[in-house]
Amino acid sequence: MKKIVSLLLLVILLGSCNEYQKALKTEDVAIKFDMATKLYDSGKYSKAIRLFEQIAPAYRGKPQAEKLFYMFAQSYYKTQQYYLAGYQFESFASGYPKSEKLQEAAFLGAKSYSKLSPVYSLDQTDTHKAIDKLQTFIDNYPTSEYLAEANAAVKVLNEKIEKKVFENAKAYHTILDYKSAIIALDNFVADYPGTPFREDALYYKLDSAYQLAVNSIPSKMEDRLNVAKVAHGNLIKFNAETKYKKEANAMLARIDTDLQKFTK
Repeated sequence: MKKIVSLLLLVILLGSCNEYQKALKTEDVAIKFDMATKLYDSGKYSKAIRLFEQIAPAYRGKPQAEKLFYMFAQSYYKTQQYYLAGYQFESFASGYPKSEKLQEAAFLGAKSYSKLSPVYSLDQTDTHKAIDKLQTFIDNYPTSEYLAEANAAVKVLNEKIEKKVFENAKAYHTILDYKSAIIALDNFVADYPGTPFREDALYYKLDSAYQLAVNSIPSKMEDRLNVAKVAHGNLIKFNAETKYKKEANAMLARIDTDLQKFTK
């Protein structure tokens, strides 16, 4: 019985493969369209794409075109070909402004670009592009069912950019260029006031100011110690129970001790 079932499955599989190969080779675009639709409905997106690519030009302007180009875009998206998916969804939204799939296509087009965003340490050109695309969607469809997801995606992308800027600023601290670190971290906090990296930036500014002060020549030490003390106050003001509290308070104790030398 098992052998019979296996044989039947093999026959069906071979028949399906033969049908697909015939569809690829035929000049009849209707046959290609029907086969591509079957493949799409069964989740065989890569095979469907080959047929969609063959017939897309012939179907422009035809009644079935809207369905075809929606499936075409979705197939690229489902196979993680996000650059092509973004292009096809944007083309669909532009070409079919009255489609019931318009908002979905506009959102998935923007989301496709967000999928191209690399890790924070790499160039963020694609991240900026994705934010622009998603923000355009949010502006155009403020009541969309996809609004919450779009806003969440923008938040993630913005934080990735903020992390890159923060890490670049922090790098000056790492290489012991404390003057540059203070400037860069100040700029970061000013440019991104709501960033989740604010506490880290305030701490590394404190540490940079502290290191600069305690390693200064006597004529510059007092002013720099006071700058470090202000930096400590800003960190504690932001979060009195900061995760850096132990290190920050140790620095403050040294700062206060050293400042006493200048009051005698």
